Amino acid sequence: MSRALNNGPVIRQEKDTVKKMIAIYCRKKHHHQELCDECRDLQLYALKRLSHCPFGEKKTACSNCEVHCYSPIYRKKIKTVMRCAGIWMLLYHPVFSVKHLLKK
Repeated sequence: MSRALNNGPVIRQEKDTVKKMIAIYCRKKHHHQELCDECRDLQLYALKRLSHCPFGEKKTACSNCEVHCYSPIYRKKIKTVMRCAGIWMLLYHPVFSVKHLLKK
């Protein structure tokens, strides 16, 4: 049984945020202007997980969620990305940062 894809405004915003964070992380840590293979893989995984989020438009921040959609390896990777890129998000994308912080 496959779940319907979630593509409402909340999920789209979450996808935009995760794309921006991964892009910042890749630029800062891997020194690539375009996503490297590792970061592209993480982004594709994260977008897929968001598309299948069981909470859909009622989604909160993933850190608040009782359901862990990510496998342990990818959960560790995305936490690393968020720790690194989070502070830069305040500088480069302050609106996304504030909206994300309000969900926590």
